Amino acid sequence: MNAAALLVAAVFTAPIAVLALGSLRRPGQPPPNGLELLPERTTTGNYATAVRMGDLAGQLGNSLLIVAVAVPATVLVASWAGFAIATAPRRTRGTLVLVTLVALMVPPVALWVPRVVFLEWLGFTDHTIVVALPAIAATSPFYVLVFAFAYSRIPRALVETATLEGLSAVRRWVLMFPAARPAAFAVAMLAFVTYWSTVIDPLLLLPSQERWPLSLGLWSLSSLDPPMYPIFLAGAVLATLPPVVVFLLAQRAFLTRTLEV
Repeated sequence: MNAAALLVAAVFTAPIAVLALGSLRRPGQPPPNGLELLPERTTTGNYATAVRMGDLAGQLGNSLLIVAVAVPATVLVASWAGFAIATAPRRTRGTLVLVTLVALMVPPVALWVPRVVFLEWLGFTDHTIVVALPAIAATSPFYVLVFAFAYSRIPRALVETATLEGLSAVRRWVLMFPAARPAAFAVAMLAFVTYWSTVIDPLLLLPSQERWPLSLGLWSLSSLDPPMYPIFLAGAVLATLPPVVVFLLAQRAFLTRTLEV
């Protein structure tokens, strides 16, 4: 078991290690012929250059603002919707699950143009926070289904007892939410990665570069010439660190508070 865990960890950490080592290569040199684990001439100045060229410091603040709004809103709305599905009568529950599955099959690209036109009509474009707007619809129907499955595992008798006690829907949700805490951690992590790495939405909705998130700044650095790619890799390392840190902290909180390990 330990050997398998180490193997899986190595598979996932190897690209990050190659990324970090590549960011230390001096820019302006011809690209290496094949995989170069450790450059002959190294420098850490690529990180400062990437921050300066891509304005990554300001874009980091924009990305943090987006995830700070979008992730809690996604968890809250998806939890409400999932609870409504799980506690609905059987026939209604089946209909709601079917509608959610149909919504899940709609490709996101089909919503890009209507969303941009609608938001431009409302005058909401070119505001950083508009990128987090899908969170008011739980971001993805998949997250709603995750919570619906989590709440469906709660004994039906417990829900009926709470209803007979006269508890409101909100009070019943507050009572049942601790049982869905693992689903909340999973949805929060998925939502964080979704909003942290989004490129198309800010590209369509944010014409002003000072409102760009970090992902779009990194995308602009990808247009550098191949000899300057160490600067792009340095920016990629800086953009990768926050999700890794959040994942490690969330994993620790999940194991200690939810599973009590």
